[in-house]
Amino acid sequence: MARVRTVRSLGVVGLVLAAAVTAGCSGSSSGPPAASHASSGSGSTSTSTTTGGASAAPAPTESNPPGDIPDNQAYVAFRPTGGGFTVKVPEGWARTGQGGTTVFTDKLNRVEIATASASSAPTVTSVGSEVVSRLRGQVPKFDGPKVSQVNRHAGSAVLLKYQGDSAADPVTGKVVRDAFERYAFYRQGHEVDLTLSGPVNADNVDPWRIVTDSFSWK
Repeated sequence: MARVRTVRSLGVVGLVLAAAVTAGCSGSSSGPPAASHASSGSGSTSTSTTTGGASAAPAPTESNPPGDIPDNQAYVAFRPTGGGFTVKVPEGWARTGQGGTTVFTDKLNRVEIATASASSAPTVTSVGSEVVSRLRGQVPKFDGPKVSQVNRHAGSAVLLKYQGDSAADPVTGKVVRDAFERYAFYRQGHEVDLTLSGPVNADNVDPWRIVTDSFSWK
């Protein structure tokens, strides 16, 4: 009788162990789906982020304002027929000339170099009266003249700043409001007037400094 009870006990233990193993296997098999579910949620978040990035507008391309001269602009030396001086001008700009005046242009910008004989050096007073008076009759809507004396590598010069309307574009008829810088250099009866112009909103401080600092008497 004891033997029968022992066998029955062993049978019960076996059933308990089998149930435990089955439960363990069942729990183990349920693990991957749970992990897969978590991964699926993570994947959904990742997909949303990627899609959002793809739909965002691309970084804007840098664009210079109208009239801005590029920072990588190259310059070449200009010497008029007969010599007397040299000055650097932007390379590749269109060149025209008449008499003692040479003009370099590119799109909305302009460099004018005018030579003349003069019995005396220009002064802030003479430019402020004589030159300003003349330009009022030549430049459309001439405005805001400011005269000062400045120093460049070639020496002292009289600077006249003003604004005016450009000539109408022959194709579009568009008129641009220009800012002008006119430098008057003088030596031994010779005057060179260097006038730089471009749209009012253009930032050409550095290019104009390169040009005016390059002026030298020869």
